Amino acid sequence: MKQIVAFAVLAMLVAGVLPRVLIRVGQDQVSEAKPASAAARAERPQTPPAQSGYRTVTVQSTRGGHFQVEGSVDGRRVDFMVDTGATLVALREGDAGRLGIFPRPRDYTGRSSTANGVIAVAPVRLSSLEINGIRVYDVPAVVIPDASLGVNLLGMSFLSRVRRFEMANGRLVMEQ
Repeated sequence: MKQIVAFAVLAMLVAGVLPRVLIRVGQDQVSEAKPASAAARAERPQTPPAQSGYRTVTVQSTRGGHFQVEGSVDGRRVDFMVDTGATLVALREGDAGRLGIFPRPRDYTGRSSTANGVIAVAPVRLSSLEINGIRVYDVPAVVIPDASLGVNLLGMSFLSRVRRFEMANGRLVMEQ
């Protein structure tokens, strides 16, 4: 079981580091263009068709092809980058602290290999995580030192629990 958890965390971190590097490369190439805020990129939830009864959220990709979303953890605002390669939702330590999550050094029981070397991660559970009206409860996540993660990641521990999600033509559609 420890090996599975370690592999899952490793996969999440590798998937988290590569987009961060690509974002930096893109920013160097387009330094004069300022990216829009996460709130501007994420469209408001659309009214679901009456016959389906589901809530649908559509998010437009950034110029770099990433999906930035504004979410809330237990009612507190947090920005995320959608990462389908991340097994778990990953929070930077600073943002976790703003949410009232303060792992102690002994809580960093997971280990993961990243481009910055092997790091310790702290497994946590989020009571609720909401993205534009789509809410999932009891979400597995990890807290990662700020130096090892540049942005919070919305991983599969959230995405796999919505009714469906689909990425096509520069748009992410989630339905619950």
